[in-house]
Amino acid sequence: MDRVELAGFLRRRREELRPEDVGLPVGARRRAPGLRREEVAALAAMSTDYYTRLEQQRGPQPSEQMLTALARALRLTDDERDYLFRVAGRNAPSPRTGATHVVPALQRVLDRLDDTPALILSNLGEVLMQNRFAEALYGDSSRFTGYARSGIYRWFTDPDERLVYPEHDRERQGRTQVANLRAAYASMGPRSRAGELVRALQKESAEFAELWERHEVAKRFEDHKVLIHPQLGEIEVDCQALFTEDQSQALLVLTAPPRTEAFDKLQLLGVLGTEKFVS
Repeated sequence: MDRVELAGFLRRRREELRPEDVGLPVGARRRAPGLRREEVAALAAMSTDYYTRLEQQRGPQPSEQMLTALARALRLTDDERDYLFRVAGRNAPSPRTGATHVVPALQRVLDRLDDTPALILSNLGEVLMQNRFAEALYGDSSRFTGYARSGIYRWFTDPDERLVYPEHDRERQGRTQVANLRAAYASMGPRSRAGELVRALQKESAEFAELWERHEVAKRFEDHKVLIHPQLGEIEVDCQALFTEDQSQALLVLTAPPRTEAFDKLQLLGVLGTEKFVS
């Protein structure tokens, strides 16, 4: 771990960002350029004290999870992310591991979407980022660990995962999940995280194993779908997907036509948030 290089790199990247670059309000005039340390810490879900110690060359070696969070908070490119890992004494993620560093171009778009559900998914069905509307609709994805970080894995191992779709649409959704995973498996290889996920699901789900044998391949999302919210009921939405050039990540945006019941329900998500109501 090169503390001097790590501290200098973090400080320079922080000073080059502006609040509007990361979806924060501009607010009053600032005495110093760039983001404040507490803002970077909040974006990375770490304490201000922890981040400050890193910039002051006295912090502990960050974990890979911490470095990934910092790379997202500072909107680093892939090259900058790899450099961050190396000066911190960690191996840079390889494509075969299915790295979950959010592509900055997608992240900039997501930062500006604050009136409708939007989220960024990896090709393994992992939610890499989500706005408050998506969290209110799908739940907080950060609580999942291990294989369960993949929505594909949860679809075949956790019955609750299917409750967001009407019962008549669940068979099609299952086939779509498997077809998307097969596309990721083809691009990442059998010894990748995609391969590990396939092997784990073949052991745990007879339904998955049967669908896997169909050899269906797809890499797209249904343009129109019905989702179910615990309090608001069915919400009919249009789904638009923006893929990265290598197809490894996608930004999903859910919308409904103005002046419709579905539109009003999506707006209400911003009011309800993730609060649960008891009847």
